[in-house]
Amino acid sequence: MTELREQLEKAIADTPILLFTKGNKMFPRCGFSAAVIDVFNQMGVPFETIDIFEDPDIRPTLVSITDWPTTPQIFIGGEFIGGGDIVREMFAAGELQPVVEKALAAAQ
Repeated sequence: MTELREQLEKAIADTPILLFTKGNKMFPRCGFSAAVIDVFNQMGVPFETIDIFEDPDIRPTLVSITDWPTTPQIFIGGEFIGGGDIVREMFAAGELQPVVEKALAAAQ
């Protein structure tokens, strides 16, 4: 799992907004993943998803990185933000936009 961990950590570091989801942004495979994808679609910002179902080792490797047992998991600017509930609450409170803007500005 070391090679996979390195790949995931590189994706997290290199992608300003990265969501680990069940399914992908075109076809989410659970309601929580769909809700988080919808948040970023509503914001109109570029983001990427990694489908944890693509490889059975992704989920346990991701959990070893974050110590967070559930999916989706959201990373912005290389930092773990949390899961779906946290991101939806941040969005509703207006707290997500500045975090996203800072990450996107830093990536340019």
